[in-house]
Amino acid sequence: MNTHDRQILHIALPAIISNITVPLLGMVDMAIVGHIGDATYLGAIAVGSMLFNVVYWLFGFLRMGTGGLTSQACGREDRVEQKRILLRSLAIATAVSFFFILLQLPVRNLAFHFLGATPEVRVLASHYYAICIWGAPAVLGLYSMTGWFLGMQNSRFPMYVSVVQNVVNILCSLLFVFVLRLKIEGVAWGTLIAQYVGLFMALWLYMRKYVAQLTEQVAMKEIFHWEAMKRFFLVNRDIFLRTLCLVAVTLYFTSVGARQGDLILAVNALLMQLFTFYSYFMDGFAYAGEAVCGRYLGARQRVDFYATIRRLFLWGGGLMILFTLLYACAGTSFVGLLTDDSVVLTEAILYLPWIAFIPLTGMSAFLLDGVYIGATATRPMLISMLVATMLFFAIYHLLSPLISNHALWLAFLIYLSARGGLLAIYLPRLYPQ
Repeated sequence: MNTHDRQILHIALPAIISNITVPLLGMVDMAIVGHIGDATYLGAIAVGSMLFNVVYWLFGFLRMGTGGLTSQACGREDRVEQKRILLRSLAIATAVSFFFILLQLPVRNLAFHFLGATPEVRVLASHYYAICIWGAPAVLGLYSMTGWFLGMQNSRFPMYVSVVQNVVNILCSLLFVFVLRLKIEGVAWGTLIAQYVGLFMALWLYMRKYVAQLTEQVAMKEIFHWEAMKRFFLVNRDIFLRTLCLVAVTLYFTSVGARQGDLILAVNALLMQLFTFYSYFMDGFAYAGEAVCGRYLGARQRVDFYATIRRLFLWGGGLMILFTLLYACAGTSFVGLLTDDSVVLTEAILYLPWIAFIPLTGMSAFLLDGVYIGATATRPMLISMLVATMLFFAIYHLLSPLISNHALWLAFLIYLSARGGLLAIYLPRLYPQ
């Protein structure tokens, strides 16, 4: 195993362990409400979770931008800037979360308007939302901490936080739903408690390891210095706009399912858990690309930068083959673990062939997103996302009268392929001679 492989796995393996707890948690939430015995609860969890994804994803730059900037500062061995980036990101996360809580009702009503769920689903999703919105400071603060840890070439701390956070979430949800009989509110309370456990643990880990290393004093005016703040937002502007496209696709995907009834909404939600399960494995290697490629770029080591990308694709190709075979051969069994509703299960089986193509179409998009974030090359990311988003909507509207919900999954696969393909075309110009 060469040096680049060791560096990749040093970041990727803890990140995969960390990430895999997230889709497993989503699957457990789905399984908990799936065994209540009503597809409406599955739809409510899908809508409620999607609502928060819409809200939080818009500020995903708090993780991605922080990680890219920190990895480059790490490559330059600039300790003062490393500390400034973290404090700046946390300050922005705090301000944003305050506005989320202040504007929680307009945000909820606007999201429900676009999702178009049935009245029964809206009532249950509103209960979920009213509890989980108070977790905004914890979620956004943890975005900043996670990005910073990854930029510092440390994926072990996010792994520790994620494992503990999600174990707490699962245990609390099981207790509240099956012992205290709180149903969907129990899942929400479990989520909220775990979010704050995760944030406090991340802060404790930072204090334990980095306070003694980063002893340089940082004045308040340095954190909020105009030029520094301007650079932070310029780097992240394209990430924000790219995320708007991502949110538009994801929101529309759920909205289309909701308009076709609670059954299709539940089916799409269940199958998207399989996409999420794969994506978090691939994101482990994307995080490695972000951290290692960003550090090489900061240290001005071009040869190592591109050697790392080649090794990333070898590892990613192996995972792609593994998951393609897994979903093609055992997809029905996976779905059966998530629900015992025979109607939902029967309908879901009709769409399983699309899931088998997700690893092939999504690999390049995941890996290259990490590389481009580490390089803070956000403009090509935005352009590729814009083109892919337009293809998604065009293909769905063209084919939906003919093949209905199947058109949605076909459009989604082409959207993933376009993102990765366009980033691959631009790759030789990412770090020119």
